[in-house]
Amino acid sequence: MLQIYSERFGRNLSRVAFGGIVVAHETQEDANKYVEEAIDSGVNYFDIAPTYFDAESKLGPALRGKRKDIFLACKTEDRTASGSRKLLEESLEKLETDYFDLYQLHAVYDLEDVKKTFSPDGSFKTYLKAKEEGLIKHIGFSAHSTEAALALMERYDFDSIMFPFNFASLLNYGYGDDVLKKAKQKNMTVLGIKSMVLTSHQESDKEKYPKAWYHPIEDFELAKKAVNYSLDRGVDIILPPGNIAQFRWALKIMAQGLQLTASDIDVLKGVAGLTTPLFPLKSR
Repeated sequence: MLQIYSERFGRNLSRVAFGGIVVAHETQEDANKYVEEAIDSGVNYFDIAPTYFDAESKLGPALRGKRKDIFLACKTEDRTASGSRKLLEESLEKLETDYFDLYQLHAVYDLEDVKKTFSPDGSFKTYLKAKEEGLIKHIGFSAHSTEAALALMERYDFDSIMFPFNFASLLNYGYGDDVLKKAKQKNMTVLGIKSMVLTSHQESDKEKYPKAWYHPIEDFELAKKAVNYSLDRGVDIILPPGNIAQFRWALKIMAQGLQLTASDIDVLKGVAGLTTPLFPLKSR
């Protein structure tokens, strides 16, 4: 497994993250197997959130005896101090851990979300207090719009950013360029989402990819080019769509090493030209 050293976190991290959504709605036996498979493949970055159905309750037991060897990241969409604190405590209990290596503002969509977060009774109070208490080691955020991401980076020196770096959006609109540039200037660890997806969720995806939220790339070679493009642009770690098949594809891609040719970019440009990009968002 390819790894990258994060100065912010002071450790090596796998360039593929295990999205906790993968174990949602699975049996505990399968959840344990998927986690074991990930760790055996060299994955040490695990991502989770309370909105991922029952994933926290499944991931906690699956990580028993393995906690000290992994980097565990969690997040919350609650923008209030009291609500976010409650969710933080519940997540710690379900994940059977005393702390999170990283805790993130989750899915910040617009400037109104930013305003609520940093208001007198906003959730950012929870983050700062929890860090003082040792419940979280680092603070990051995930955002779904350029304006929100840039505004957050002006508000606080976050350790990481999670953002949709999708090849079609980047190639068609340059969507994410400004965000990536500023994050790199601030030496933040960059987590890329949507790198392995193509279009919005389709009707057939409800059965085939119920946990993916978007329609994933279904051709391995195209997925490989898309992932390598994201990494080549400066993304440190990717989070595959929320199903075990795409996670395994990501492992296979990393095992083959980072490689991106001019012809690969031409292929991506061709596909992007025929695709309606997921971002920028027209509305929330």
